[in-house]
Amino acid sequence: MTETIPALSGRSARKRQTILSAGQTHFLSNGYQGTSVDQIAATAEVSKQTVYKHFGDKQELLLAIVANALEGTVAPLRDRIAALANTTDLEADLVALAGDYLHAVLQEPVVQLRRLVVGEANRLPKLAQLYYDQAPGRTLAAFAECFGLLHGRGLLHVREPSVAAEHFAFLIVGRSIDQALFYGGAQVLAGIDPQRYVRDGVDVFLSAYRARSADG
Repeated sequence: MTETIPALSGRSARKRQTILSAGQTHFLSNGYQGTSVDQIAATAEVSKQTVYKHFGDKQELLLAIVANALEGTVAPLRDRIAALANTTDLEADLVALAGDYLHAVLQEPVVQLRRLVVGEANRLPKLAQLYYDQAPGRTLAAFAECFGLLHGRGLLHVREPSVAAEHFAFLIVGRSIDQALFYGGAQVLAGIDPQRYVRDGVDVFLSAYRARSADG
């Protein structure tokens, strides 16, 4: 869950956002160990004490950066998934959503953030838990809820929505996410035909889960 913070004045809120932006730049470029609060403060043009006032310490700052970045990426995707429950053209809308999903997880800042979290998982388990809960965890839950609703409408035949969600996610982004950690999202996209790739993944998913009454 994104941290809850007290209401801030306009100036204080702007300082906070500036610190988050500066921190994200340094953490993604230099890693957790290679980044200091002094560097972040200098880039944000605030005092070191101001950073501590807003975030407490370097670890809490990183947690806030990850939560903020994930909210900006995951929330729009969850809205798209929720909208699919009302589809009037399941196949076409599922392909469109799959394309958005693939491109969302392969954005370079998202890939860099994932690398950072994976690299610090042993040292910062709280960070790893936050990332998993906020990104794959919430996305899979949204897919499961949507697929359950589509089952209720007779468009899908889904015994276990959570399992169907895992199958869909792996078909669309599973391999690509792993490759992107090593090669970068742009290189992964350049090596495939994204439209055909998601089309094939959706075809496999629907061959397993489309309700027979919706065939044809």
